[in-house]
Amino acid sequence: MLGLSLDLPSRRPLRLLCIGGHCDDIEIGCGGTLLALQDRYRKLTADWVVLSGTPLRGRETAAAMAAFLRPRARGELLFGSFDDGRFPAHYGEIKEFFESLKGRPAPDVVLCHEAADRHQDHRIVNEMVWNTFRNHLVLEYEVMKWDGGLGQPNLYVPIPARLARAKAQALVRTYRSQAKKDWFTREAFMALMRLRGIECRSASGYAEAFHSRKATFSGPTRRK
Repeated sequence: MLGLSLDLPSRRPLRLLCIGGHCDDIEIGCGGTLLALQDRYRKLTADWVVLSGTPLRGRETAAAMAAFLRPRARGELLFGSFDDGRFPAHYGEIKEFFESLKGRPAPDVVLCHEAADRHQDHRIVNEMVWNTFRNHLVLEYEVMKWDGGLGQPNLYVPIPARLARAKAQALVRTYRSQAKKDWFTREAFMALMRLRGIECRSASGYAEAFHSRKATFSGPTRRK
């Protein structure tokens, strides 16, 4: 299968904006992709936005960001203070929060929850992203959960086996507060990446998957 690459307009760093409703969502949804992109693009900056979380989980997120991003790739870590599980009740305040993101460096790619996610907080995040970033490439990641909801993605990022293992290990190491959850295991994270790897015939056997609702294809650059 022919792969597509991100076409940057200049030699400036690739800028990513990673947005999650809760601590650990970003890492579960696109942690492997972040690791893989850092191998492919030496100049990369990722900003991290999390809308809710306790102080303990906030500290875990800071540790996770350090585990997933090399020092030169670390942008800003920004926390919201919205109640977990009650995002619909704070719609107006969350809208203002997202509007404030427009004043920050413009991202090349926005990574966020998928629109069909069954968690109400995740769906609100997705809606806000599309209302806020209207001229950007948005890749919607998936998060496994007890109520299901995994769909049929249409964009895959092959993940080298060593990075798939690094993602799973970093998650269980940094988010110790989630250890009692029966789904928060290294095996579960590896299993989903293995399934997506089969679907896209990844050489390593592993991949992460996304939903891409809108993207442009400019074709190859003409050589002089």
